[in-house]
Amino acid sequence: MNTKIFLPILAFVLTISAFGQHSTLELTFTAVDNNSYFQLDSINVMNRTQGGDTTLYWPDTVLVLDFYVEVPELNSNQERLQVFQNYPNPVVNQTTISMFVPEKDEAGIFITDMTGRVVLKSEWLLDKGIHSFRFAPGGGNLYFFTVQWRGYSSSIKILQAVSNSNGVSSLEYLGAEASSSQLKATEDFQRFSFSLGDELLYIGYGNALQSGMLDTLETSETYTFQFATNIPCPGTPTVTYDGQVYHTIQIYSQCWLKENLNVGTMIPGDQDISDDGIIQKYCYNDDPERCTVYGGLYQWNEMMQNATRQGAQGICPLDWHIPTDEEWKVLEGAVDSQYGIGNNKWDDQGCRGIDAGINMKTAYGWNSGGNGNDLFGFSGLPGGYRHFYGFFDLIGDSGNWWTSSEGDNYFSWYRYLGFNFQGVSRVTNFKEFGFSVRCLMD
Repeated sequence: MNTKIFLPILAFVLTISAFGQHSTLELTFTAVDNNSYFQLDSINVMNRTQGGDTTLYWPDTVLVLDFYVEVPELNSNQERLQVFQNYPNPVVNQTTISMFVPEKDEAGIFITDMTGRVVLKSEWLLDKGIHSFRFAPGGGNLYFFTVQWRGYSSSIKILQAVSNSNGVSSLEYLGAEASSSQLKATEDFQRFSFSLGDELLYIGYGNALQSGMLDTLETSETYTFQFATNIPCPGTPTVTYDGQVYHTIQIYSQCWLKENLNVGTMIPGDQDISDDGIIQKYCYNDDPERCTVYGGLYQWNEMMQNATRQGAQGICPLDWHIPTDEEWKVLEGAVDSQYGIGNNKWDDQGCRGIDAGINMKTAYGWNSGGNGNDLFGFSGLPGGYRHFYGFFDLIGDSGNWWTSSEGDNYFSWYRYLGFNFQGVSRVTNFKEFGFSVRCLMD
């Protein structure tokens, strides 16, 4: 059975039709417990970018999003540089990109890949109005298209459905319109709307259990919820990385490394990590044995390998990444006995949850009787931290784990487990602090 919803896609495109282009996305859901089929009772789909949600009830497990990509109308009051999302996205062979330039002047176009390498660069003298380009990607699956004009810049993310390793990227100018654009406004349907590229949270329910996963919606997809927990990740019980064997742990639809990451060369705590291409870490009190037990402590930029994109691989193994703030929220909701996945309690700052912390902490090693029960096998250890002034503190009292989500240029989000409370604390701190790192399977 299909649930069919008409939804306005907030995308800017120029098409031949005056009425827009009709399209659909189909989301199919199923579930397993380890490798055995698991019947879902319902599926809740939440838009974490715009807000709103919709629910499917068994036997309805297919959500069809039926939408039109609107033709933009023109508004002479538009006065800011803007690059509109390309269409189609993801790209199969080529895609059209449109931009609005507020006044006649030179505009620089830069296309970079996910590593930051400039793939194409060109300068154009453009009149005021909308200008369209045709872009054909080469190798790679992700590109960033940036326009710079009079000190302003505007960017979009372009996905390629199938990477062509032998392809060469190209950019072709298609033409201009003399006036500016404004998207038609349409009412949301059933409190749920989305734009291509929004982050959606899917929560599957069955037998009084719940399992959640996040994805950035671009194409039709089939999703399989995992309802097994506290077992090695099916098919990947261990990961060998940089000469060390890590165990894995399945916590519903998330597969985590069971141990804190311990890669790189140890440097003294009173030195800042240098950007020299070599992974560097701190060991508590400059003792290598502490790294063996608790893993390394890393400054945020070193962990990210100077990337700023949420969910970057950073110093994690191939096919693993630094978990985002949103992915930590899914974990917290999965292991707490009261506040489930998607509960807005997890958006709060400070300590949240009833017993998520107890359920994530090891049953040993915490000071003053602050041990947990490690109910789901996360095995959070109290490894302490390295202060940005260069000293170490709170081993036995706290465990601290970075996310890949920035608060601003100086702070980033992290998670804090303490010996003296039962929840999990969500806070930001200076990127120069040294915290532990866990990796999450892509």
